[in-house]
Parts: sequence; structure tokens; C-alpha cells
Amino acid sequence: MAQINKPNQYFNTKIYTGDGSSSRAITGIGFEPSLTWNKPRTTANDHQLVDAVRGGGKVISSNLADAEYTAGNTILSFNSDGFTCGDGASVNANGVNYASWNWKANGTGVSNTDGSITSTVSANTTSGFSIVTWTGDGNKSATVGHGLGSELSCIIIRERTGTDWWHNWQTGLSSNSHNVFFNNTDAERSAVSDGHVKKLDNTTTFGFDSSTSNVNAVNQSGIDNVGYCFAEKKGYSKFGSYTGNGSTDGTFVYTGFKPAFFMIKNITAAGNWTMFDNKRSSSGGSNEIDYSLDANASNAEETGTSVNDVDFLSNGIKIREDNGDLNGSGQTIIYMAFAENPLVGTNNIPATAR
Repeated sequence: MAQINKPNQYFNTKIYTGDGSSSRAITGIGFEPSLTWNKPRTTANDHQLVDAVRGGGKVISSNLADAEYTAGNTILSFNSDGFTCGDGASVNANGVNYASWNWKANGTGVSNTDGSITSTVSANTTSGFSIVTWTGDGNKSATVGHGLGSELSCIIIRERTGTDWWHNWQTGLSSNSHNVFFNNTDAERSAVSDGHVKKLDNTTTFGFDSSTSNVNAVNQSGIDNVGYCFAEKKGYSKFGSYTGNGSTDGTFVYTGFKPAFFMIKNITAAGNWTMFDNKRSSSGGSNEIDYSLDANASNAEETGTSVNDVDFLSNGIKIREDNGDLNGSGQTIIYMAFAENPLVGTNNIPATAR
């Protein structure tokens, strides 16, 4: 597998302070994003996810099960070095600090007929990320093309015109039929009556758990959906799980790169979806990384070493907290991580810890 040597061409975190203007260009991301996920750091407002396939102004929130809505004051368009946003509370209120996580797919998408359902797919096969939209047909054995040409490591889906929960499958869950859910703190669940999303053993499609009585949560007839799909790439992304030890001298998670982003979820017990990145900490991005946000909640950023902290190292993450969300003793925690730098790049210079 070829290594990605410049991860910041495909993922980057941008932090900024809102100015309250109704049309503001946020620049410095380094590429044209296809998915932008914004969260206020200093106020309690919802997460907002906008992508290029659904289009500017169309919002879903990781902490809510609400249907997609259209707003004129959110992320309005994607530009060559960032995005333009309005003055909404979740993106550009005056004086509010924001975190913006950005991924590059491949624009507005094209038709994909690999699955039994025709989908629209924006796929970046180099970085292993695609945005997929489709209209459900109610079929438990339906398949949906994702366009990556690689087996998936993570699938995140959300109804756009319905109000069911988010459904997430990823490497590290105890069963292919188990899911977890952005909009709550629940541990992993086996497929219930209305279905789960799951990986298929091929490189072109994902599917649904056909053992359930219906798939209305993930492929209901006539309901529009969006999916974010990831295939793990050396030097850039890592998906998996670790076992907590309940100590402030916590578990080390090997990624093979210096992390830029790290999100975890305890799947043995209830716990938050805790999000860290390389731009936010009390030391300005150096270790310890002690500022965190929760994907499942609208609360403001948590700060301070007594809350949540980790170290971003040259080759992975060291857990520095003993709480259950990050490091419950004997409990399984899943994670997704994206790179700042590979452990050793093409210049043969090793990455260093923060």
C-alpha cells in the first residue's frame, strides 16, 4: 500500500474566531474541502456538517437526529482554500471561537451504479474518503456503491429526510452487524428491528443487516440518505480499537503517523464521542492535548488537564486520562485518527512528537 506523504492535502483542522459577517471566506485550509464539520468552542451550539454533494447551506448535526435543513447563514460554499460561511451561531458569531475539521473528496459527485441502488458519489481514492447519497428502497439486501475501490474501514450514515439516528460501523466493533451512533452515548448495539449499516467483503459497496425485520433506520423506502465512507490509508488514516487500563498512564495507540485528529468512543459502556486535534490545547497545540469537544453534544469545549487529555506522538497517541470515556479499565474504545505527518516521509526525516 502506497503511503500518503502529505496528509494535509486531504485533511486539515482550521481554528478561527467569528466576526459576525454574513459572508465570510475562511481560508488557510490548503485545499477545497468536500466535507466541513464545524463546532463552536466557546458556546453551546450544535455541530454543523455540510458537504459538496448535498450542497452548501444543507446542514446535518452529529449531536441531533433531526432531518437535514437548509440555512442561509451556515457554510454556503466551498472554495479553493476553504469555505464561505454566513453569520450563524454554529459557524461565525462575533467573538466566538470555532473548530473546523475538513476532508477532501472529489467535488459534487457522479452517478455510481456499483450497487443495487444508484448512488451519487464524490470519491477520493488516494485518501480513501467518499461522500455518498442515495434514496432508500426498503430492501434489506440492497447494496450502495461507495466509489473507493478498497474495503471500507468506517461507514457513517444519516437520514437526510428522516429523523432516525446516525448509524456508524467501523473496524473495532465486536461484530459486523453492530453499530454505534453519533447522536447519543450508547454502547455498541446489535442490529435491532429497523436495521444497521455494515461493511461488505468487497471493494465497491456497503450494505445493511438483513437479519432484521426491516431496514427503515438506514434504507427506508423514499428516504434520502448521506454516507461518509473511509478506507484506511498508510501514513494518513487509522481505524481500530484499544483496551482501556483505567490509569493516567494510559494505553498507547499505534497509528504509524503523527496525528492531526483523534476521535474515540467507548463501546463497552455509555460514553461521549470525544474529539481532539493538533490545533487546540492549553499549550497551543503541544502536548498534552487537553482541549476536547464531544460529537454527540452541543456543549462548549472542555479544557484543562483534569478533563480529557492525550499526547500526540510521532507514531500514535498516548492516553493520559483514567476516565471511562477514554480509558475505562478493561473496556473497548474505538477510534478514528487522521495524520499530520507520516512517521517517516519521502525525505527520510522522522516525525517528532508535539
